[in-house]
Amino acid sequence: MEVEMKIRGLMMDPVTNMPIVVLKDVGSDTVLPIWVGVYEANAIALEIEKVTTPRPMTHDLIKNLLIGLDTHVHKIVVNELRDDTFFAVIWMEREGRVISIDSRPSDALALALRLDCPIYVEDEVLKTSKVASTAADKISSDDLRKWLEGLNDEDLGHYKM
Repeated sequence: MEVEMKIRGLMMDPVTNMPIVVLKDVGSDTVLPIWVGVYEANAIALEIEKVTTPRPMTHDLIKNLLIGLDTHVHKIVVNELRDDTFFAVIWMEREGRVISIDSRPSDALALALRLDCPIYVEDEVLKTSKVASTAADKISSDDLRKWLEGLNDEDLGHYKM
């Protein structure tokens, strides 16, 4: 089963100093942090902040190509967590043919923001991520979960590079 999520914000992991995309379930307080690279976080931040660049960035180019090829992106799905790595699929349609494209979640999220398409996470990924983090370090994962769930709009302010 797929759970619809929204991007709640971007933040920096205080321990690793790596960016985190925080996804939040639209129907509950469940959050899913996904650690991403600096460049991918920047691409997401640019779209969240509606910053226009003088030339198309990579995800803008992909959006333009898809639109130019009359391809509709239906949704993106974070569909797997394997060896602490998240996987995603971009579901699109062109000329009546449905196509699924393997993607890094960060790229799929950046594209979803630009195309205003829904974001989903497989229920099993949510369960596995909780189990995996609990198995790795129960105290810190519980603290992280509580901290993430308690974040407000001011805490998730503007992402700074």
